[in-house]
Amino acid sequence: MKVALVHDYLNQMGGAERVALAFHEIFPEAPLYTSIYDPKRVDPAFQKMDIRTSFMQKLPLVTKHHQPYLPLYPFAMENLDLRGYDLVLSSSSAFAKGVITRPETMHICYCHTPMRWCWNYQEYVEREHLGKVARGVLPFLITGLRVWDQTSAQRVDHFIANSPAIAERIRKYYRREAAYIPPPVDTKRFPFEPDMLPGDYFLAVSRLIPYKRLDMAIEACNRLQLPLVIIGGGRDEERLKRLAGPTIRFMGRLSDEEVIYYFQHCRAFLFPGEEDFGITPLEAQACGRPVIAYGAGGALASIIDGVTGVFFQEQTVESLVSVLATFDERRFDPQVIHNHALEFDNSRFNRRILQFIEAKMQEGKVAPVLSANKY
Repeated sequence: MKVALVHDYLNQMGGAERVALAFHEIFPEAPLYTSIYDPKRVDPAFQKMDIRTSFMQKLPLVTKHHQPYLPLYPFAMENLDLRGYDLVLSSSSAFAKGVITRPETMHICYCHTPMRWCWNYQEYVEREHLGKVARGVLPFLITGLRVWDQTSAQRVDHFIANSPAIAERIRKYYRREAAYIPPPVDTKRFPFEPDMLPGDYFLAVSRLIPYKRLDMAIEACNRLQLPLVIIGGGRDEERLKRLAGPTIRFMGRLSDEEVIYYFQHCRAFLFPGEEDFGITPLEAQACGRPVIAYGAGGALASIIDGVTGVFFQEQTVESLVSVLATFDERRFDPQVIHNHALEFDNSRFNRRILQFIEAKMQEGKVAPVLSANKY
C-alpha cells in the first residue's frame, strides 16, 4: 500500500510536528508533503525523511515570516501532487486537510483543531495586537478562508480529533464526526525518578506567542513573588519580559537534556492557555510532576483534577493566583502521575492509529497491507 503523509508547514516545532514524526515511525517509507520546510527550526529527525515542499518554498523569507503569505496556503496544498497513493494521512491544524486526492485514495486527517484564527477571530485579533491595516484587511480574507476551510473539510474521508474538545469543534464547524485518539508522548525521553525532590520554582515550557497566555502566569507569580522558569522563544518574548518581575527567569531555547532537568525539579508545570490538546503537560507528568492548568480544552483530556494536577476555572490572573497561593505539591503521588502519562505513550498512539486505518480500509473493501515499524 502506497502512503503519503501531509503536514501544514515545517518551520516550527511543537506538538503537531511530533505527531508528524510519529506518523513517520508508523510509515517510514512514506514521503512527507508540506508547504514550507526549514530544517534549522524543527527536530533534526526530519532531515532523514523524504520531504516534498510546495511552490511556496521558493518565496522570499517564507520560512521565517510565513504569516504574510496566508492567502497562498490553500493553493499550495491543492497543488501538491498526490496521485498514485492508496492512503493520504494528514496532520492538520489549518491547510493540510485541504489536499486534493484521487477518488480511489483514502484521506484520513488527524485534526489538531479547525483553523483557530478563522473560527476564533475576535480573540485572535485581540491577543495578537494587530495594527489598523491588518485589522482592516483581515476580515475580508478570513471570510474567504472560512468558506475554504469548511469546503475543504468535505474532501476528508475520515477525521481523527486529538481531544474530545476538538471533536466537538469539528462537529460544529465542519458538520463531520471524528474519532478521538490522543497525540503521542515519547515517555522514554523523560526519565522518571520517584524519589527526586522538587526545587522551589514553577515551570512553563512553550513557544512565546500570545494565545499561550504566559502573560497571565507571569502576572500571577509576580503578585505572589513565586519563582517561575520560562523555557522557549517566540515573537511575544520582549512583551513578556517587560511584564516580568524579579522572580521570573527566561531561559530561552534549551537542549532536550536541560528541559528534562527543569521538568524533573519543578514544583509544578503551569499551563495557562486553552490548548487543542497540549503535549508538554504530559511530558511534565511523565517526569512525575503535577500540572496547574486552565480547566478547558485539551487539558481536560490529559490531566486528572486532584490526582495529576489541579485546574483553575477562570482564565484570569485572580483565578490562577488563588490556586498558586494554596498549592502543595506534596499532595500528589509522582508514581501515579507518571503512570497516567504512560497511557499516552508513542506505542499506544501508533497502535491506535494503525487499528483505525485498518478498520477504515476494510470498510472501504480495500485489503490493508500495512508496513510499519515494530512497537
